[in-house]
Amino acid sequence: MRLVFMGTPDFSVPALDALHARHEIACVYTQPPRPAGRGKQPRPTPVHARAEALGLEVRHPVSLKGADAQVEFAALGADVAVVVAYGLILPPPVLDAPARGCLNIHASLLPRWRGAAPIQRAIMAGDAETGVCIMQMEAGLDTGPVLLRAATPITEADTGGGLHDRLAAMGAKLIVAALDRLDDLAPQPQPDAGVTYAAKIDKAEARVDWPRPADAVARHIRALAPFPGAWCIAPFGRLKLLDARAVAGEGPPGTVLDGLRVACGTGAVELCRVQREGKRAMTAADLLRGQGELSGAVLG
Repeated sequence: MRLVFMGTPDFSVPALDALHARHEIACVYTQPPRPAGRGKQPRPTPVHARAEALGLEVRHPVSLKGADAQVEFAALGADVAVVVAYGLILPPPVLDAPARGCLNIHASLLPRWRGAAPIQRAIMAGDAETGVCIMQMEAGLDTGPVLLRAATPITEADTGGGLHDRLAAMGAKLIVAALDRLDDLAPQPQPDAGVTYAAKIDKAEARVDWPRPADAVARHIRALAPFPGAWCIAPFGRLKLLDARAVAGEGPPGTVLDGLRVACGTGAVELCRVQREGKRAMTAADLLRGQGELSGAVLG
């Protein structure tokens, strides 16, 4: 098929690679380069960089609402547009332009977790499983009928980053399967029951709230690892928390009981992997070897 690919972050790259191997990609749409790094120089998105490496045409409009942008898009003559975490709203003329519509790879089991942060919200909520849906796009936010879905369990070992990578690989495999079987797939409308919304992660919510139950604190830490990263204030400064497990223990919330076992509102969490400001990520044991005993300290 002749495709337009629309995506921006790392999550989108495996799908771009998989589609490039099997279909003609007429053009890649992505977000514009943005200042990054210490020099604040414009940096292309991961999809932009990968598309250029593959020799594909790249466009990065600020908006698709203008008539000129919509005419340029329609002129590509695409059979299908594949959209993966693109980040711009597609107005009706864009949705209607490809001969067979726009398909979205969404990282949840719709209708649960429509919206911007389905991976992190599924972990935070304690969901037993999540997955990927291939959805026909329409004007509503992730409301379109589903063509294919695949599920995967969420375990205590899963962080936001690890689950992100697994779902990205699943999405790449599933979109190839959907296009191969497009004539035979019957779109399934999403039920009204079970709709939830995955609000964008606000950096203000990354600070750990120790009075919460231990299982909720541990899920919060894992969901936000590695980015933006849950954090707290330790006696030696800000400490980023990258992995944790709920364990037994009690004490005033935020108090280090022993090692890096920290009391919560109920129970405690064992901090497994952490990162001091300006340092590399390390195990709890490595931190304590360099920092010394923290028992009795209060993490804020």
